[in-house]
Amino acid sequence: MAAQLIDGKAIANEIRTELTEQVAEFIENNAVVPCLAAVLVGEDPASEVYVRNKQRACERVGIEGRLHRLPADATDDDLLDIVAQLNQDNTVHGILVQLPLPKQLSETRILDAIHPLKDVDAFHPENVGLLSQGRPRYLPCTPHGVMQLLHRSGIEATGKHAVIVGRSDIVGKPMAMLLAARDSNCGPQAANATVTLCHSRSQDMASLTRQADILVAAVGIANFIQADMVKPGAAVIDVGINRTDEGLVGDVAFDPVSAVAGHITPVPGGVGPLTVTMLLHNTLTAAGLQLHSA
Repeated sequence: MAAQLIDGKAIANEIRTELTEQVAEFIENNAVVPCLAAVLVGEDPASEVYVRNKQRACERVGIEGRLHRLPADATDDDLLDIVAQLNQDNTVHGILVQLPLPKQLSETRILDAIHPLKDVDAFHPENVGLLSQGRPRYLPCTPHGVMQLLHRSGIEATGKHAVIVGRSDIVGKPMAMLLAARDSNCGPQAANATVTLCHSRSQDMASLTRQADILVAAVGIANFIQADMVKPGAAVIDVGINRTDEGLVGDVAFDPVSAVAGHITPVPGGVGPLTVTMLLHNTLTAAGLQLHSA
């Protein structure tokens, strides 16, 4: 029996409809338009697409989107100057520095310079620390999107074994914290999982992934998860986006795995739309926090 497809586009549209109403209410009550400022360095084609999609998404829900461009040979100081200006601009509520940055730039130095209240990607050490203590200011966009996909698909995490493949700061580590937490913004049933975090040094990874009721693949290797690595009936969430000669594919070998899994996300059209949507959610939250801290 084929796995049930988790339609990320449909769930993202559902949340954006809710956000559009919330943004309109916020503007009416406060006479302030939430604003997300994106900074793009160079002309990487994939980054151009991502930034354009984020700007369109902002427009659809009533959030103002601004774009600041720097040439590919920009220095740390060039980028830090823009971040400093945006930190001081009270009309800007969220700052997004599009990754990856050109190799000459210090990603950590740049991201650490964003004011924690405007760090809508939730990459700043202060926001990561709050998340680790179970009192997040903002949830990282992709892991939060995964939580929403599971919750709105009726897949509970409580008491389940969740296995995450990949330990990046952007997806793997925060995903583990969210699923292992005592509670979530989707309720305790979306958290309280037993979590295993796999990585390149994990031995006999297939024996670990086969234990997963919820399997999250975020390793960045095309078709890495094969059918013999999946527990029958598991919910398989594919975070990977890999460009191949055949087009975009995920970290999960979709056809064979969908014959084993109970639920599965496609690539594209799975986690991706939720990442952008949760960025908008964080921008609205940031506008509210800055309004009340002014």
